[in-house]
Amino acid sequence: MENRISVIISTYNKPDWLEKSLWGYHAQTFSNFELIIADDGSTVETKQMIEALSPYLNYKIKHVWHPDDGFQKTKITNKAILETSTDYILMSDGDCIPRADFIQTHIEQREKGKFLSGGYFMLPTDTSHAISKEDILNQKCFNLKWLKKNGLKNSFKNVKLSRNKVLLGLLNFLTPTKPTWNGHNASGWKQDILSVNGFDERMQYGGEDRELGERLANNGIKGKQIRYKAICIHLDHPRGYVKEEMWEINDAIRKETRAKRKVETAFGIKKVKK
Repeated sequence: MENRISVIISTYNKPDWLEKSLWGYHAQTFSNFELIIADDGSTVETKQMIEALSPYLNYKIKHVWHPDDGFQKTKITNKAILETSTDYILMSDGDCIPRADFIQTHIEQREKGKFLSGGYFMLPTDTSHAISKEDILNQKCFNLKWLKKNGLKNSFKNVKLSRNKVLLGLLNFLTPTKPTWNGHNASGWKQDILSVNGFDERMQYGGEDRELGERLANNGIKGKQIRYKAICIHLDHPRGYVKEEMWEINDAIRKETRAKRKVETAFGIKKVKK
């Protein structure tokens, strides 16, 4: 089993949030990874930020971009998958900062015949803006006391930031949330992803990641819950690209996938002729 991993993070016109995310990968305890940015048509500011930041990072970045044509995350992520050079892929978003043990946890938890289903810890807008490069490198942004000083409210959900492995293992076992493929925190074997033909490129925002997981499950690749073990914090921002008709189209595709127990999409990495 190759002890190397490909990380794909998606982004669209949030270079400030993406920069915080990239510093999060600089702080990882596991360093044997490649990072591919799946850029869904960002303007030149994102490219300029990546070029300026890259010399200071302890890993190399491959920036995969296509022109802006509305929400086309499925298409750019499929392109990014083809750019990976390892047998295992971890996916997250450019508005998520990974805790230092994020990649290590995915490496330790991976299993043949399964994909890993992680979650995220949502931050308020003011807290998101308060996080600096130093807060990421010294991991203060994962400390509850620091977060509460910077606007985080008390909640049972705060237990997600615990480092008690026994408690987190118990929470993963007890959680009623089913293991699904979540674009902000999920990983799987590249061959399994290719076997279902990647993401369905007809799909836009709303369940497009989960539909991939549903086809993986139909193909015998079951989800494994690690939402309380693999930690990333989600930076808040508006989503002006979300439209009701996107959800309607995606829901219809997902219903067909479940009803027919579909494994391979005809609208994925390899376009299947009917």
